[in-house]
This record gives sequence, structure tokens and C-alpha cells, in this order.
Amino acid sequence: MKKVLILCTGNSCRSIMAEALVNAFLEGIEAKSSGVKASGRVNPHAKRVLEEQGIWDASYHSKTLDEVLDEDFDLVVTVCDHAKETCPMFPRAIKKIHVGFADPDGEDYEAFVRLYEELKSLLLEKIKTELE
Repeated sequence: MKKVLILCTGNSCRSIMAEALVNAFLEGIEAKSSGVKASGRVNPHAKRVLEEQGIWDASYHSKTLDEVLDEDFDLVVTVCDHAKETCPMFPRAIKKIHVGFADPDGEDYEAFVRLYEELKSLLLEKIKTELE
């Protein structure tokens, strides 16, 4: 099983949605997510999109880096520019890639639906390719 960490700033929507998508659609790959400044909450619109798609899991929550820093990941993916710039050093060398997405926090529900589609169409294939 390959392990990937999806990293963003607040860990409230982009990285949580990406985590759920990877876990639902990429066989043999387990994802976790975290924030460099975790908000401590999952955006209600992000949760609703994932519930409607049937891929929400009650274990998904906003996490700080401390919660995942000691885990062995095969790949770290930053999904926002701030996380890319402040991505921490990990205990062992880990491959990192950046695929940036706009933050829909504060926007209407439809922005989250669009983000879901963007993540699904752009991010999954890149992660799969990087881990082959």
C-alpha cells in the first residue's frame, strides 16, 4: 500500500476532498491530509459534496502536521501555494509535487462542486503517475 499526504493551509476543504477522492478511487493508495495551519474544522460545503458523492468518512477531520509528521509517506502533494512554500521537512526524504487549486472557502456550494470535479480530473492521475 502506497501512502500519500495531501497538504494545504487550513485542511478544511481542498486537502480533505483530495484525501477522500484518493481513498475512494485510487486502488493501492491510502491518503491522509493535513494543514500547515489547520483550521480545526471541515468546511460544511466540502463535507456535503463528499456525502453526496458517497465518499465521506467520519474519520476525516482537520489535522495538524504534528498528527502525521512521523508517518512514512511515499508522496507529499501540496494543493495550495502557501502549503508549497511552507512545506516542512520530513524525517526521511519524500517525493513532493505541487498541484494548486483555488480555495473555495467563503464561496457558495457550487464552488465546492467545481473543486471536487477539478480535483477528480486533475489530481488523481498525477498522483497515480507519481507513485508508479
